[in-house]
Amino acid sequence: MAGTLYLCAMPIGNLDDITLRTLKLLESADVIAAEDTRNTLKLLNHYEIKTPMTSYHEHNKAGKGPVLLERLQKGENIALVTDAGMPGISDPGADLVRLCHAAGVPVTVAPGASAAVTALVLSGLDTRRFVFEGFLPPEKKERREILRTLEREHRTMVFYEAPHRLLDTLEELCGVFGAERQTAAARELTKKFEEVRRDTLADSWRISVNMRRRANLCWSARVFRWRNNGTRNSKAGHRFLLRNIWRAIWRRAWAKKKR
Repeated sequence: MAGTLYLCAMPIGNLDDITLRTLKLLESADVIAAEDTRNTLKLLNHYEIKTPMTSYHEHNKAGKGPVLLERLQKGENIALVTDAGMPGISDPGADLVRLCHAAGVPVTVAPGASAAVTALVLSGLDTRRFVFEGFLPPEKKERREILRTLEREHRTMVFYEAPHRLLDTLEELCGVFGAERQTAAARELTKKFEEVRRDTLADSWRISVNMRRRANLCWSARVFRWRNNGTRNSKAGHRFLLRNIWRAIWRRAWAKKKR
């Protein structure tokens, strides 16, 4: 008889957000498949869980997925976890779930924290209808094509972004949706210094430039929505960004000169 794949949601910042059910599953599973065993080990040590782990992530999923499936087919129960949030959301866990469904292996979920939903409900934007876009592709051409398909999207859109790509992404969003598009930016969710900023795209870009200059801090989750009148102004957005880019360059050069 086949075992079961358990998709176990992990805390997105605060360890207390883990559920009692997830803790029981992590303790009773035959093995834990983790995105990063080093990160997961910290949580397991905190709760004194001794279940063995194996790695399963974007770079080994092609080879590791069939291995985990074989173990499940032999009757083992596997708890799949990601570094933060729900496995399968912007995560290779989705590939393992497809393998299990195709092979008739049971899959179930131990729900919990999700950065996308947490950021959405904190944003103050419309939560009745929304669309999750996750991380945009790293290739500029593909990213631009996806954004163009969203040009007339009226639902709230939820994006993830890495700190080192934030400024470039904000510039592209401003060019597609206009500088005055209303946004909410969330970072450090569920942690002591949790922050949600509600600004236009242009203001978000300017604040990110200043924060990067001071402390290399950026937002990791973004929620975007059309203005109420559904209009945009790409040319005005580009002009605004170019003007502020030159201002930032000039200020940096002037600061070096004063030193």
